[in-house]
Amino acid sequence: MPGPVTMPGQYDRCGGPSRRLGGDMLERPLPTEEDVRSYIRDRRNWGRWGRNDQVGALNLVTPAKRVAAARLVRNGRAVSLSRPFPKEPGPNNAIPAQHYMRTLPRGKGGFAADYYGIFYHGVASTHIDALCHTWDDEAMWNGRDPKQEITFDGATFGSIEHWADGIITRGVMLDVPRHRSVPCVTQETPVHGWELEAILRARGITLEPGDAVSVYCGREAWQGANPERPYSRPFGPGPLERPGLHVSCLPFLRDHDVSVLVWDMLDHLPIGYDIPWAVHAALFAYGVALLDNALLEPLARACVEEGRDEFMLVIAPLKVVGGTGSPANPIAVF
Repeated sequence: MPGPVTMPGQYDRCGGPSRRLGGDMLERPLPTEEDVRSYIRDRRNWGRWGRNDQVGALNLVTPAKRVAAARLVRNGRAVSLSRPFPKEPGPNNAIPAQHYMRTLPRGKGGFAADYYGIFYHGVASTHIDALCHTWDDEAMWNGRDPKQEITFDGATFGSIEHWADGIITRGVMLDVPRHRSVPCVTQETPVHGWELEAILRARGITLEPGDAVSVYCGREAWQGANPERPYSRPFGPGPLERPGLHVSCLPFLRDHDVSVLVWDMLDHLPIGYDIPWAVHAALFAYGVALLDNALLEPLARACVEEGRDEFMLVIAPLKVVGGTGSPANPIAVF
C-alpha cells in the first residue's frame, strides 16, 4: 500500500509542527473540566449488567454477535496485530521481557524449553487491560474499592480470567492518517471523538453494539520520524507526553456501545484536565476492554487491499486468575 499523502502546508513529517488543521479537528471547542467529569461520572455503566458483573461491555458480545462476526470471513486472510515479544531494551522498553532457554537430552535426541517473564503494561507489549487495571478517586469498575480488591496475590474483582472464553466480534478500522491524508497523528494534533464520528460518515460505517473499534494513528510512522524519542515513558523520568487519543473520545465509545478499543497510540498526554486517566477511564467507567499497543499498520494496509473496513477480530487472553490483563496476539480475519 502506498504511504499516506502529505497535504501541502499541513505536515512536513510526523512530529513536525502543523500549520493548518483539517476541518474535522477544529469544528468544536474542547470539552470543559465539567464536561470531562460528566463523561466519566454521569455516563458510567455501573450496574448495567448487575452490581457484581466482572465482564463489562463484553457482555454486548453475545453468541449471535460472534456468529455475525464469523460471517465477515470471506477469503480467510489473517493479520496479526501483535508487536514482537519485547525482549530488547530500547527507548520504549524500560523493562524488557525475559526469555531464557535450556536444552535437555532425551535418549539420542533432546528438547528445548523456555522461560518467559514480562511486565507487559506500558508501551512495548501488545496486551489487553482487564477491568481492574485502572480507577479514579471514587472507585474501580462497578464501584468497587481498589484497596479491597487489589492484593499482592492478584485482583479479586474484574480480573482477566473473566474474559477467558475469548473475544470474537466484529472489528472496525478507523484509519486516522488516511482520513487526514498525513503519515501519522502528532503531539499537536490529537484525535478527538468528533473526528472519529467524521471518519464513520466519510467511510459509510455504521457501528453496532459490541463492536471492537481499531483506531489507527500511525505509530510506526511517528516513531520512524522520531527514532531517538520514546513514544512514552510511563515508568521513567521526564515529562509524560505523547500523541494519541484525546479524552473527548470517551463519549464516542459510550455512545456506540464499543466493547473493545484497539489502538496503536494511547491516551494523548498530558491530559489537560485534573483527572488521573483520560481514555483509559473507559475501563472503570464503561467496562470497555482496551487492547494497548496494537500493531495496526499491517491491518490498515490489509483494509485498503481488501477494500473494506470490517473483519472478524479474535483475542484470546491468558487465563491468569487475578491478573490485571494479559499479553495478547490479536488476529483479524477477512
